[in-house]
Amino acid sequence: MRSLVILPTYNEKENLEKIVPEILKMDPSIDILVVDDNSPDGTGEIADRMAQKNNRVLVLHRPGKMGLGQAYIDGFKYALGKGYDYVFEMDADFSHDPKYLPDFLQAIKDADLVIGSRYIRGVNVINWPMSRLLLSYYANIYAGWVTGLPVRDSTGGFKCYKRKVLESINLEEVRSNGYSFQIEMSFRI
Repeated sequence: MRSLVILPTYNEKENLEKIVPEILKMDPSIDILVVDDNSPDGTGEIADRMAQKNNRVLVLHRPGKMGLGQAYIDGFKYALGKGYDYVFEMDADFSHDPKYLPDFLQAIKDADLVIGSRYIRGVNVINWPMSRLLLSYYANIYAGWVTGLPVRDSTGGFKCYKRKVLESINLEEVRSNGYSFQIEMSFRI
């Protein structure tokens, strides 16, 4: 089974060279697709250099800042076109710890979607200002109330999808970006 971690980047040069090796060492079946939005800090060039040295690192360059949701959609299309079995969403800034990737790979065997939640046992968020934490927490409560989703962390972006789930969604119809993208994808699933 082949897995692809999609890493959307915009000005992540400080993190990219650190997180990529951490992800790759978690499992030999994992490849990485860096989706860079023409970062002015040179993140795309760093990704290209890493890809030249390691064939498990792939790079998709986009012409400018096109949004997080569209970065994932482009990554999903790439993954489906290349035959990956599992597809991850993950941030490049270490807010999603690569050490949990093996747990995701185990859990996805019996699920269609695995979500790394910040709200399973209380609130588990580090280095967020209180305003961002409260916005996220209450946005999840509101989203659950409006949509009826049985998901505690519908705005979370640390996820693993089975291929068949992504194939069942018309990705051209997904319209949201940012937090709302995460809610829309969970709702569609």
